[in-house]
Amino acid sequence: MKNVGSICRWFGAATMMLMVSGAVAMAQDNQDRPTLNKDKQQQQTQQPSGTTLTLDTAPAAPANAEEDTAFKALQSMPEAATANLQAKLQAGEDFLQKYPQSHYRPMVYTFLTVGYIQLGQADKAISFGDKELELNPNDVATMAVISQTIPRVYNASAPDAAKRLDKAEALGKRAVEVIPTIPKPEGMTDEVFTNSKNQTLAMAHSGIGLVNWRRGKYADAIPELEQSLKLDTIADPVNWFVLGIVNQNTSHFEDAASAFAKCALIAGKLQDTCKAKTEEAKKLAATKLSAPK
Repeated sequence: MKNVGSICRWFGAATMMLMVSGAVAMAQDNQDRPTLNKDKQQQQTQQPSGTTLTLDTAPAAPANAEEDTAFKALQSMPEAATANLQAKLQAGEDFLQKYPQSHYRPMVYTFLTVGYIQLGQADKAISFGDKELELNPNDVATMAVISQTIPRVYNASAPDAAKRLDKAEALGKRAVEVIPTIPKPEGMTDEVFTNSKNQTLAMAHSGIGLVNWRRGKYADAIPELEQSLKLDTIADPVNWFVLGIVNQNTSHFEDAASAFAKCALIAGKLQDTCKAKTEEAKKLAATKLSAPK
């Protein structure tokens, strides 16, 4: 899973918003995000199409032949290029409008959620994620991706800014609570199940850590981000970047330099910034007293 789009006292707000918004899309790599392409979906998960990590059983209306045909047509649409993805997302919305009670809704909602994150349309993504959680309140993957996305696209001047962070924190903590209780879905291998849980936990811990960062609770952000990066199998520069910032703000200069250096190894919009921040943190480590862990 993976798509998702800011302010801090040490960096310009406008520049930070551009970088983080771009990094959200970058972190949701085309090969790792949820897809409606049936063949690719089965290659990724090695499980029956549509299985998700959840304790819920979504209400399902039986599909008729027309609906099945329409969904298969939606699945077969290409999605690799941006224009193709945009067209497929619109087709997904059209499908839901035509078949509002479809039992394919969870798959389509999940695809729309992460697809719109990848396009940088976070509000639309969160809206569809909310619809999925109305159907499946314990869909931990959707909880985790929304938890991670909200603080990445955070706008401190928005009238509901505090409520958004509260929502992100609650979803992240709920996902962390529920994931260990989820039974392995039928047809899923132990390896895929473990990897799915770890990747979902990584997003949830990232969300909690980023919320703490936004609130200025830098010391609280560190263990959450470290846990996220420990579990993560997809290189995400945003988490390394923010881990560097919170370590620097808590006077853990060597740890900050290490985190920035990891971020600098990942190609993308944050790479040059992380290279500069690595050198800055190294100078601080050499000239200032670091705080104990």
